Amino acid sequence: MSACVPARADSARTKHVHPPHSPPPGGPRRFRVAGADVSAAIAVFLIALPLSLGIALATGAPLQAGLVAAAVGGIVAGRIGGCPLQVSGPAAGLTVVTADLIHQYGWRTTCAITVFAGIAQLGLGCLRVARTALAVSPAIVHGMLAGIGVTIAVAQLHIVLGGTPQSSVPDNLVALPAQLANLHPADVAVSVLTLTLLLLWPRLPGRAGDVLGKLPAALIAVGGATAVAALTGLRLPKVDLPSWSSHALASLPEGPVLGLVAAVLTTTLVCSVQSLLGAVAVDKLVAARPALTGRVKRSDLDRELLGQGAANIVSGSLGGLPIAGVAVRSSANVAAGAVSRNSTMLHGVLVVIAALLLVPALELIPLASLAALVMSVGLKMVSLNHIRTVTRHREVLVYAVTTCGVVFLGVLEGVVLGIAVAVGVALHRLTRTRITHDDVEGVHHVHVRGQLTFLAVPRLSRVLHQVPHGADAVVELDGSFMDHAAYETLQDWQRTHTAQGGSVDITGRRPGTRISEPAEVDGCRCRPWTPWRNHQCERPSKAPAPGTDRRAAAGAPTGESPGTTTGPNAPGASGESGVPGAHGAPAATGGTGGTDQRRGHELARGISAFHRNTAPLMRRELARLAREGQQPSQLFLTCADSRVVTSMITSSGPGDLFVVRNVGNFVPLPGEESGDDSVAAAIEYAVDVLKVRSITVCGHSGCGAMQALLGADPAGARTPLQRWLRHGLPSLDRVPADAAEDGRERPRLAGRAPADAAERLCLANVVQQLEHLRAHESVARALGAGDLELQGMYFHVGEAQSYLLSEDTEGGVFELVRETNLTA
Repeated sequence: MSACVPARADSARTKHVHPPHSPPPGGPRRFRVAGADVSAAIAVFLIALPLSLGIALATGAPLQAGLVAAAVGGIVAGRIGGCPLQVSGPAAGLTVVTADLIHQYGWRTTCAITVFAGIAQLGLGCLRVARTALAVSPAIVHGMLAGIGVTIAVAQLHIVLGGTPQSSVPDNLVALPAQLANLHPADVAVSVLTLTLLLLWPRLPGRAGDVLGKLPAALIAVGGATAVAALTGLRLPKVDLPSWSSHALASLPEGPVLGLVAAVLTTTLVCSVQSLLGAVAVDKLVAARPALTGRVKRSDLDRELLGQGAANIVSGSLGGLPIAGVAVRSSANVAAGAVSRNSTMLHGVLVVIAALLLVPALELIPLASLAALVMSVGLKMVSLNHIRTVTRHREVLVYAVTTCGVVFLGVLEGVVLGIAVAVGVALHRLTRTRITHDDVEGVHHVHVRGQLTFLAVPRLSRVLHQVPHGADAVVELDGSFMDHAAYETLQDWQRTHTAQGGSVDITGRRPGTRISEPAEVDGCRCRPWTPWRNHQCERPSKAPAPGTDRRAAAGAPTGESPGTTTGPNAPGASGESGVPGAHGAPAATGGTGGTDQRRGHELARGISAFHRNTAPLMRRELARLAREGQQPSQLFLTCADSRVVTSMITSSGPGDLFVVRNVGNFVPLPGEESGDDSVAAAIEYAVDVLKVRSITVCGHSGCGAMQALLGADPAGARTPLQRWLRHGLPSLDRVPADAAEDGRERPRLAGRAPADAAERLCLANVVQQLEHLRAHESVARALGAGDLELQGMYFHVGEAQSYLLSEDTEGGVFELVRETNLTA
């Protein structure tokens, strides 16, 4: 070993110094908080302060317990939790559970139950079962929250009216008439003022509304009601914060063991499910924000469960309420632009400061104002959007049973009832199969809807035997599963009926397939969009000889060595070579007679697959379109390239698009000597007769017309294709060899430069053809009347991504179309 190289032991003790030409390292790294986190923390704090006091009031706990939970939730859960932007604290969803525990066991035992629930959450987090909680049906979760919201609203209504709530919803409803007869005007007036400010503050009009609307409505409502009550001298109950020296802490739990275990499980369940679902919702909110607001990591649900457990242990030990993720505060945190967990932690610090320094101001808040605030939160938990969603998915029974169970029995009982009903509904759907028989013009249709299991075999057999011998029959399977018993019954009847001179056509899903798999047709499991040449369902007539390429035996063209690239991105593939005839013209490849015969039957086999799988599903819709005629809303002008499947890339169906295709997606100027009246006629028909509202010109990557245009000779236009390419010369003029020779901006893709000259020409061609469109009389007239809009589009074949032209910037920028949640 060289003497210049230190030994391993010496290397471990070698002191590392900074490089000789760099400045010495600075001091220890200082903690920094982004400005966006500071502003978000203030916004969340202003919301959390009144809500924490209100939730503590609703549970019957000491009001300081709400502040303790808010501070611990912000600092502890914010620091340890796996969802950086979720704000934890006392949640309205825990109000009923906590109130029931306080009523049964007292406050100190409730704090101990909170500690044990936190320990249980730590155990679940270590077992990494957080994802399991997401398996609970959303109908059960929404029903639980709705039931809790109803319970909160009914209880707080008594405080709003100047009375005292009872321990259960039925008791509150029974006592409501007497409470209405004994109103306290001061409490009602303050409550009405609070609710009015809550409702109207976010709806302030004009520029002043935009500025003032940034202040939380909850803070304005409680602050306004407090100010009015103080200035008018109203005599009514107010917040009473005892000295921190007398604050009640947790003690050893007292009570029946089974009851305490059930209480811990209930608290753990509600806290965990609400927090985990809240973390998932926060991820969606963060993903929907503009990219400029900063990148935030996705939630680690197991770590979030650990953070919630640690926060509940600390909160219960310090005499605070149970903690969970809170939707209102988390949404405000994301909307305010928070970029890290520092905003959540800072909001907890602000709560601590307020609890220590703002006690005189907090004690001016009327209890009726807090009750009105919490009542509004409870009413919002009964979401009409959730009701519509569960109704659309036929789970309204699960939702209703869970809600009623929570309201009249309790949270744990209601959730157990909801789970039982959800399981029953799932079993009912699995076993419920409708089998009908119709005779339409001599053809007997047997329609099977639902899962075809052995339970439905007797009904299936009875209906099948209603089909007369020798008749034509169609069996339509509208389900996702068929077991062996049903399969054998159907196959035996098919063989018998066929042997007696009848015909049987089985359409729809085939036996043994699942919802996520493509339908199987004669052993074919290829998807509907699979190109003919890539089908893997070909059965060779005989086994290939040893050493023979399997693809050659299955009908692939001979002369290709194993490993030869034949996909759409291969050199020389359709549309990528730059040859003028690359659009949809098959390459002349040698092959066996079997290959030629197979290719001759591709169209017929494709039509047969359509008749078998798609036609039964589309027949009713196509019949409606046949009766009503076509009423497309868009004219879609694109290239004739075989890889540009308009209905696939636009998710459109029959009747949506009026499509015009030609080589190069050109729009010849009207009146040109070499103009093409077919394109002009299609434009006139679409605008004047069909009254389309939009025209889209779509170019695509790897366009053979653009590549041919780059090497075209304008003076040598002899063939029809060469003469047609002359309509692209104006596009070519927009992209000179030196892109900056005239100082103008060129059409480009957002986020990156064009890959090559052909792509640059494709983008310029879309912009140029839009200008040609405006020169057509019918288009100009519709544009002037405001009845039509034009848009450009670029489809990248290899990336399967589409870009829409935004003409707000100079030169035109094609922006990537982002994914959206269409069901929201």
